Amino acid sequence: MSYYDNILEIDSDLNGNGLCIGIVMSRFNIDTSEGLLGACTTELAKLGVQEADIVLVTVPGALEIPLALQKLAISDRYDALIALGAVIHGETYHFDVVANESARGLIAVGLEYDIPIANGILTTDNEDQATARMTEKGAETARVAVEMANLALTLGEMDQSTTSS
Repeated sequence: MSYYDNILEIDSDLNGNGLCIGIVMSRFNIDTSEGLLGACTTELAKLGVQEADIVLVTVPGALEIPLALQKLAISDRYDALIALGAVIHGETYHFDVVANESARGLIAVGLEYDIPIANGILTTDNEDQATARMTEKGAETARVAVEMANLALTLGEMDQSTTSS
């Protein structure tokens, strides 16, 4: 922790050592999902998360991701969760429903179960956009999950120290 103009600042912490991460990946648009997964797990390893501390669950599509995340959150085994998938715009309203409701579900699970969830569900107009974004987005979700897991742990420790004083 550092001080910025006499204000306590909690620094970001990208050390993944000892963290347990759950990943839920959609099998719909599988090539993009697997690209996201590859970039994500590579980055998790760079951050120090051990393979044995990562669990992958696959589901049919983006709308099924929140329920699987909820089941992982209930287990209380994970420090953070990651959602991976791709919703690619078609010619119907279905894109908007899937994109909006999957995002809403992720937020609801994270808040209800007090667990960080990194949203790696791409929403793009076409497959080329998804392919162009999958590597960076996959790596970004790993960094977000690790940083937010560490932040949640730090804030939890701070909360416990103030309530036990």
